[in-house]
Amino acid sequence: MDILVIDAQGGGIGKQLVMEIKRTLPSITVTAVGTNSLATSAMLKAGADFAATGENAVVVCSGKADVIIGPIGIVIADALLGEITPRMALAVAQSSAKRILIPVNHCDNLVAGVDDLNIRKLIQDAIDKLQTFS
Repeated sequence: MDILVIDAQGGGIGKQLVMEIKRTLPSITVTAVGTNSLATSAMLKAGADFAATGENAVVVCSGKADVIIGPIGIVIADALLGEITPRMALAVAQSSAKRILIPVNHCDNLVAGVDDLNIRKLIQDAIDKLQTFS
Protein backbone atom coordinates (compact mmCIF):
# COMPACT_ATOMS: atom_id res chain seq x y z
CA MET A 1 0.00 0.00 0.00
CA ASP A 2 1.32 3.43 -0.97
CA ILE A 3 0.54 6.26 1.43
CA LEU A 4 0.84 9.89 0.33
CA VAL A 5 1.19 12.50 3.06
CA ILE A 6 0.66 16.08 1.87
CA ASP A 7 1.38 19.13 3.99
CA ALA A 8 2.15 22.83 3.68
CA GLN A 9 3.67 25.66 5.71
CA GLY A 10 6.23 24.14 8.14
CA GLY A 11 5.16 20.53 7.62
CA GLY A 12 4.37 19.98 11.31
CA ILE A 13 1.25 17.88 10.77
CA GLY A 14 2.89 15.92 7.96
CA LYS A 15 5.96 15.28 10.10
CA GLN A 16 3.83 13.83 12.90
CA LEU A 17 1.82 11.75 10.44
CA VAL A 18 4.94 10.27 8.83
CA MET A 19 6.50 9.46 12.21
CA GLU A 20 3.36 7.68 13.43
CA ILE A 21 2.79 5.79 10.17
CA LYS A 22 6.37 4.53 10.14
CA ARG A 23 6.17 3.61 13.84
CA THR A 24 2.79 1.87 13.58
CA LEU A 25 3.00 0.38 10.07
CA PRO A 26 6.75 0.18 9.29
CA SER A 27 6.38 -1.90 6.12
CA ILE A 28 4.17 0.67 4.39
CA THR A 29 5.74 2.97 1.82
CA VAL A 30 5.25 6.64 2.65
CA THR A 31 5.65 9.35 0.04
CA ALA A 32 5.71 12.90 1.40
CA VAL A 33 4.84 15.89 -0.74
CA GLY A 34 5.20 19.38 0.63
CA THR A 35 3.86 22.50 -0.97
CA ASN A 36 7.21 24.05 -0.08
CA SER A 37 10.70 22.75 0.66
CA LEU A 38 10.42 23.32 4.42
CA ALA A 39 7.35 21.06 4.66
CA THR A 40 8.99 18.43 2.47
CA SER A 41 12.19 18.49 4.49
CA ALA A 42 10.33 18.05 7.79
CA MET A 43 8.49 14.98 6.46
CA LEU A 44 11.63 13.49 4.95
CA LYS A 45 13.48 13.86 8.25
CA ALA A 46 10.54 12.14 9.96
CA GLY A 47 11.19 9.02 7.89
CA ALA A 48 9.31 9.31 4.60
CA ASP A 49 10.57 6.83 2.01
CA PHE A 50 10.21 9.28 -0.88
CA ALA A 51 9.67 13.03 -1.00
CA ALA A 52 8.95 15.77 -3.50
CA THR A 53 7.88 19.39 -3.49
CA GLY A 54 5.35 21.48 -5.34
CA GLU A 55 2.20 21.48 -7.38
CA ASN A 56 3.18 18.95 -10.02
CA ALA A 57 4.38 16.51 -7.34
CA VAL A 58 0.97 16.71 -5.64
CA VAL A 59 -0.79 16.09 -8.95
CA VAL A 60 1.40 13.14 -10.01
CA CYS A 61 1.57 11.47 -6.60
CA SER A 62 -2.17 11.85 -5.97
CA GLY A 63 -2.80 9.74 -9.04
CA LYS A 64 -0.59 6.91 -7.77
CA ALA A 65 -1.45 6.75 -4.06
CA ASP A 66 -3.72 4.24 -2.36
CA VAL A 67 -4.36 6.56 0.59
CA ILE A 68 -3.82 10.32 0.88
CA ILE A 69 -3.46 11.85 4.33
CA GLY A 70 -3.15 15.49 5.29
CA PRO A 71 -4.91 18.51 6.73
CA ILE A 72 -8.39 19.14 5.34
CA GLY A 73 -7.08 22.17 3.49
CA ILE A 74 -5.45 19.94 0.86
CA VAL A 75 -8.85 19.64 -0.83
CA ILE A 76 -9.66 23.37 -0.64
CA ALA A 77 -8.22 25.67 -3.30
CA ASP A 78 -6.20 28.56 -1.85
CA ALA A 79 -6.22 27.02 1.65
CA LEU A 80 -3.25 26.87 4.02
CA LEU A 81 -2.44 30.54 3.46
CA GLY A 82 -2.70 30.13 -0.30
CA GLU A 83 -0.23 27.23 -0.59
CA ILE A 84 -2.85 24.85 -1.99
CA THR A 85 -3.41 25.75 -5.61
CA PRO A 86 -6.69 24.94 -7.36
CA ARG A 87 -4.85 22.27 -9.38
CA MET A 88 -3.56 20.61 -6.19
CA ALA A 89 -6.98 20.59 -4.53
CA LEU A 90 -8.57 19.14 -7.66
CA ALA A 91 -5.94 16.39 -7.98
CA VAL A 92 -6.45 15.29 -4.37
CA ALA A 93 -10.24 15.50 -4.62
CA GLN A 94 -10.41 13.55 -7.89
CA SER A 95 -7.88 10.89 -6.89
CA SER A 96 -9.18 7.34 -6.65
CA ALA A 97 -7.25 7.04 -3.37
CA LYS A 98 -8.95 6.91 -0.01
CA ARG A 99 -8.53 10.24 1.78
CA ILE A 100 -7.98 10.74 5.50
CA LEU A 101 -8.33 14.46 6.20
CA ILE A 102 -7.25 16.03 9.47
CA PRO A 103 -9.99 18.54 10.47
CA VAL A 104 -7.84 21.50 11.43
CA ASN A 105 -9.80 24.70 11.99
CA HIS A 106 -7.35 27.21 10.49
CA CYS A 107 -7.06 29.65 7.62
CA ASP A 108 -10.74 30.62 7.53
CA ASN A 109 -11.93 27.02 7.10
CA LEU A 110 -13.94 25.81 10.07
CA VAL A 111 -15.37 22.31 10.21
CA ALA A 112 -18.77 22.21 11.91
CA GLY A 113 -19.40 19.40 14.35
CA VAL A 114 -15.71 18.79 15.04
CA ASP A 115 -14.37 19.49 18.51
CA ASP A 116 -11.21 21.53 18.62
CA LEU A 117 -9.02 18.51 19.43
CA ASN A 118 -5.28 18.75 19.84
CA ILE A 119 -3.13 17.63 16.93
CA ARG A 120 -1.87 14.52 18.78
CA LYS A 121 -5.45 13.15 19.09
CA LEU A 122 -6.22 14.02 15.47
CA ILE A 123 -3.04 12.26 14.28
CA GLN A 124 -3.88 9.16 16.33
CA ASP A 125 -7.39 9.06 14.86
CA ALA A 126 -5.91 9.32 11.35
CA ILE A 127 -3.53 6.42 12.07
CA ASP A 128 -6.42 4.35 13.46
CA LYS A 129 -8.36 4.95 10.25
CA LEU A 130 -5.30 4.10 8.12
CA GLN A 131 -4.93 0.78 9.92
CA THR A 132 -8.40 -0.23 8.74
CA PHE A 133 -7.13 -0.07 5.13
CA SER A 134 -4.01 -2.21 5.63
